[in-house]
Amino acid sequence: MAKTRIALIVWLSLFLLPAFAASSASTAKKPPRPAWTELTPAQQQVLAPLAPHWDELDTIRRKKWVTIADRYPKMKPQEQQRLQQRMTDWARLTPEERRVARERYQTLKKLPPDQRQQVRRQWKEYQQSLAPPEPEPAAPTAEPAAAN
Repeated sequence: MAKTRIALIVWLSLFLLPAFAASSASTAKKPPRPAWTELTPAQQQVLAPLAPHWDELDTIRRKKWVTIADRYPKMKPQEQQRLQQRMTDWARLTPEERRVARERYQTLKKLPPDQRQQVRRQWKEYQQSLAPPEPEPAAPTAEPAAAN
């Protein structure tokens, strides 16, 4: 009887423990993908403003940015410039500011269309209030009379 128990314990330790170890290792948190080094040179060039923060991004956000980088060549130059500026601005934000921005975006996304339109209008008015005033056109000057 004791020999049977010992044999059973040995058998369990030899066959089941490695299986448990393998399953726990496979459920361990995998590093986010893709790594910066796995990006193509073109993707790295487009996403350069995010390079210092790439290791902080989770897999979902990395894949979203890679998708944007892949669409980049098809964008108009004005759209490309806007994307680069927004990425640079985003990279300058602190993690807390990014979190707040994401929360605000989600809140705005849930608003009814008429309220979203009102928020857009207010934002546009605010941006215009920050812009320097346009210079007034110079008054037309009278030409001196031609001497005969």
